[in-house]
Amino acid sequence: MGKDAKGGGKGKGKQAGGSEDGGGAKGKGKGGKAADGLGTCTYVKARHILCEKQGKINEAYKKLQDGWLSNGDKVPPAEFAKIAAEYSECPSGKKGGDLGWFPRGKMAGPFQEVAFNTVVGATSPPFKSTHGYHIILAEGRKN
Repeated sequence: MGKDAKGGGKGKGKQAGGSEDGGGAKGKGKGGKAADGLGTCTYVKARHILCEKQGKINEAYKKLQDGWLSNGDKVPPAEFAKIAAEYSECPSGKKGGDLGWFPRGKMAGPFQEVAFNTVVGATSPPFKSTHGYHIILAEGRKN
């Protein structure tokens, strides 16, 4: 994953609930975003699924929906990893889509926006970047 020069898409959408911040700042930050750490953290830990074709990412998302999201549940990282290994076309797919911790500014465009604005434990809806179509699972955030 590198920097995106541009990218349109649905970076923000319905996401599973939760307010765990993984050690991020509480009560501080821009625009009143407080306890969840959204918009205030410096690092995020994430997994993702990357597909070149929208149809394939939609299949992966449907699998996540059928197993957890349709019931309002959060997708366990181990289960997300299985689907990433099956569907992701990124080399990280072999590691269950694990991108580890990365700082704000390393990923650009919609990928960074979605990664830093997805609640810990939640899964983003599919979105497009210049690299293809993604789904992100936010695992943690810290300063």
